[in-house]
Amino acid sequence: MLGAPNAGKSTLLNTLIGQKIAIVTPKAQTTRSRMLGITIEGDAQIIFIDVPGIFQAKRAFEQAMVQSAWSARADADVILWMHDATKNPSEETEAMLTRLMDAGKPTALVLNKVDALANKRSLLKQIEWFSERLKFDAHFMISARSGEGVGDITAYVQRHMPAGPWLYPEDQMTDAPMRVLAAELTREQCFFKLRDELPYSLHVETERYEPREDGSVAIHQVIVVENERQKMIVLGKSGQMLKAIGTGARTAISRELDLQAHVFLFVKVREDWKSDPAIRQHLGL
Repeated sequence: MLGAPNAGKSTLLNTLIGQKIAIVTPKAQTTRSRMLGITIEGDAQIIFIDVPGIFQAKRAFEQAMVQSAWSARADADVILWMHDATKNPSEETEAMLTRLMDAGKPTALVLNKVDALANKRSLLKQIEWFSERLKFDAHFMISARSGEGVGDITAYVQRHMPAGPWLYPEDQMTDAPMRVLAAELTREQCFFKLRDELPYSLHVETERYEPREDGSVAIHQVIVVENERQKMIVLGKSGQMLKAIGTGARTAISRELDLQAHVFLFVKVREDWKSDPAIRQHLGL
C-alpha cells in the first residue's frame, strides 16, 4: 500500500486484518517502517504491507523512510495507491504517480475517507484526474475507518495472488514480534500525549519483554530523545507526563495484544539516534 502521509494506509491495514497491528494517529508521517499484516481470503493467504507515507523528504532519516516505501514495490504482487479523497491531488501527487508507471504490476487506485465527503461527485473528478495520469486496473472508493468498500479490495487482491504455498501459519496476523508491537503502541501514546513535534524526534525501544508466572508480561521500554530539553518535556513536572504515557501504553498494550501488561518506562538522551545503524536496521531503513 503506497500513498502520501495520512492517506489512511495504517487504518486500512488494521481493517483488512481485523486487528490493530499498525499505530494510527491524526498526525502525518506516523509510520516509520514497514508493517506486515496477514489475512486469509478463500484459499489465498494475503500479505498486506503498510509503508511510510511518500513525500518530499529533506532530512536523511526521512529520505530513508521514503526510499523504504518505494522499495516495497519490488516485493509486491499488487500495488494499492491510496489517496485521501478529502484532498485534491497536487503536483506532488502527480510526481509520485510517474514513479508507478514502470511498476509492471496490477495497480489499483484507492480513494479513502469517502464518508467525510459532502459532495460525492468530486470522487468522479478525482478518478478522472488519476486515470489521465496512470492506467489503473481498478478503482475503489472506501472508508478504511468504517470498513465501507474494504471487502472489495480484499477480493481484488485475492484474484491476483500467485499460486504457491502459504508463507505463514493460518492464525498468524503479522510477522512483527510482540516486543516491537508493544514499542509501537507506546510510541503512539507519545503522539497522543505530547501533541507537538516532539514525537517525531523520539524513538521507543523494548529492552526487556518478560512473561511472568501469572500470565502477565513485564515490559521495560526506553524512550530515546535527542537532547535534555526533550527529555524534560517527556518526563513532565514531577514525572507526570511520563506517568501518563505509561498508563496509556499499559492500557493499549493490554487491550491490543490481549494480555496483562506491566509497563516500565525510562527516558534516555541519544543525540544522534536517527543516524544509529542499529536503530535504522531495526526500522528496516
